[in-house]
Amino acid sequence: MFGFWKTWKALEARGIMGINRRNADYVLKYNKRSLYPIVDDKIITKERAIAAGIHVPQLYGVISTEKEIDKLDEIIGGRNDFVIKPAQGAGGDGIIVIADRFEGRYRTVSGKIISHEEIEHHVSSILTGLYSLGGHRDRALIEYRVIPDQIFKSISYEGVPDIRIIVLMGYPVMAMLRLPTRQSGGKANLHQGAIGVGVDLATGLTLRGTWLNNIIAKHPDTTNAVDGVQLPYWDGFMKLAAGCYELCGLGYIGVDMVLDQEKGPLILELNARPGLNIQIANDCGLTLRTHAVEARLEELKARGVTETVEERVAFVQEMFGHIPQVEG
Repeated sequence: MFGFWKTWKALEARGIMGINRRNADYVLKYNKRSLYPIVDDKIITKERAIAAGIHVPQLYGVISTEKEIDKLDEIIGGRNDFVIKPAQGAGGDGIIVIADRFEGRYRTVSGKIISHEEIEHHVSSILTGLYSLGGHRDRALIEYRVIPDQIFKSISYEGVPDIRIIVLMGYPVMAMLRLPTRQSGGKANLHQGAIGVGVDLATGLTLRGTWLNNIIAKHPDTTNAVDGVQLPYWDGFMKLAAGCYELCGLGYIGVDMVLDQEKGPLILELNARPGLNIQIANDCGLTLRTHAVEARLEELKARGVTETVEERVAFVQEMFGHIPQVEG
């Protein structure tokens, strides 16, 4: 028992945030329950983002009832690729990514061939709430399939890598690149076996990786190094994430974004209860950074001023970034 306590105190000294602290000091404190539907329902998130001029994957259509499943053909139209996902799903469950057509059927991104009837059955399962938070009835959305930027080709397997940035009151505090693996089935979900790679807030350079809670240097499928990769449009990603505070009103969120090879940075979804593995990937505790932001907010409040998105990003990049010193 003493050994456990000693270990926990050591983690606390490094600013490691546990789930109880996350829930009590951040989720409950900064996130009003009345605003949860904005982030828990992907359709509402998408509509708010579009209204704010923020780019998201194009929505082709929504199916809300069993009767509306008949509209599936019309929504898909002549498209060869698309994504079907539950509006209130979590952890990547219930998502089908169609990459192509084959002899009147559909080919998923993993190469599996499925029929139109199987897709209809899957949509029906989504509507029943099989994949939704709390098992409540849900809606299915059909949207544009993101094609990852070529920068990820050597360090990802099949699926779409995404960038998760945790934001406190509009200030990005920590970032991670999530890379699909064979084990994760091409999904960028750490609990299913994806890789989390820390990202330097100042430069957008990738740091070390974590896979199944172990520190790694290379992608297990491509065997290429995951650190030292320069993510394009980094300042754009930071400003997108910071601006999501005004978009949803929630003070503590995880912002998930993707980089499409044609459309550039896109907001994928927002999360009111972001996970904590991001700390392993960054070799840094969240509370060290959240406390610094809270101190900044107190200072600004005393002065009667607020900061713009650009000023918030500049503050965290200077405070938490690892910009290499130039020798002179």
